[in-house]
Amino acid sequence: MARPGIFLCSAAKTACLEHRWTARGNLPETRGCPRHRKRGAGMRRDVTLREVAELAGVSSRTVSNVVNGYANVTERTRARVMHAVEQLGYRPNVLARNLAQGRSGQLAVVVPYLDTPYFAELLQGIIRAARVQGYNVLIDQTDGDPDHERMFIRHGRSRLLFDGVIFSPLGLDQQALADHDPSLPLVILGERVSQGTFDHVGIDDVAASRLATEHLLDLGRQRVAAIGDQPYPTGEAAQLRTRGFREAHDHRSAAVHEELIIATPRFNRADGAGAMRHLLDLPEPPDAVFCYSDLVALGAMHVLASRGIRVPEDVAVIGYDDIEDGAYANPPVSTISPDKEGIATVAVERVLLRIASPTPVPGVELRAPHRLVVRESTVGRAAASRPGAG
Repeated sequence: MARPGIFLCSAAKTACLEHRWTARGNLPETRGCPRHRKRGAGMRRDVTLREVAELAGVSSRTVSNVVNGYANVTERTRARVMHAVEQLGYRPNVLARNLAQGRSGQLAVVVPYLDTPYFAELLQGIIRAARVQGYNVLIDQTDGDPDHERMFIRHGRSRLLFDGVIFSPLGLDQQALADHDPSLPLVILGERVSQGTFDHVGIDDVAASRLATEHLLDLGRQRVAAIGDQPYPTGEAAQLRTRGFREAHDHRSAAVHEELIIATPRFNRADGAGAMRHLLDLPEPPDAVFCYSDLVALGAMHVLASRGIRVPEDVAVIGYDDIEDGAYANPPVSTISPDKEGIATVAVERVLLRIASPTPVPGVELRAPHRLVVRESTVGRAAASRPGAG
């Protein structure tokens, strides 16, 4: 048997001193190191967990804990293991692991609408985070249908298709969510308080909306409108944004003009456009608008442009969500930017923790950061281009 050593990596065309690997048997040097070898006839077998452990200088159990997302590993050790995983190109044998543990290796991600850029961007982050942990993602669109949403969290549901659920509900109220199957690994996105029965990951909608509204008031705007209120049981997110809108006026000792708070069934372009038309037809139109999503802001700005009203000179507009489309609008849209990547990563970590735990895990409230992004739709081109803006 050949001794462990450093072999000539034919794929890299050099002595691969960085990537040390153990030769087991008389393997020809031309097959290369695990990182550089190419798949095909005569390829070396897949990198093993033990080889990752040898390179990282830890035990195989520690490597297993890291790749399976367990928390009992220090950040320094986790980083060393992940560096070795990347160097060697290690991929967990997910099928074998799942069969041994009685799992499917799938996560269900349930959202109301796939045509909403915010959810599309959030899904990208969830898929990336799940892939690192060796999980695939099944995606379902509910259209806010309560019966369809209830199907994913009901008692006694089948677990053949997925091991846990990351869920952004629209049609189910707080009570319906509290009645979910307690054995289901469940993480809720959006604005539904967990009350200790599931994990909830989101941003502080009240604080974020207050920040957006204060930005408009601090610019000297006197009649600030709000587009997107939803005064019904499942409209918690909208109601929290309205609350933040009101609090900002209180903090700035400014009057709230009730006729300027407009409800919409959805946070989309069409609803934003319709609400903006209504506002412009009032005897005293607004001079600024806080839109509860960037899509609402884009719809509102379309109507403003069609009527020859300048943004931001005549009406300042700020959105919410920081979607890519808003940054490329004309003018670019000021917005509240939630940490979507952070929300996605934490949601995956929490659902995997629940899947791995042999006993129920208490529900927690987790808040992701947010920030105000100032662009031309509120301050104009000159101010938006100054250092520090956005």
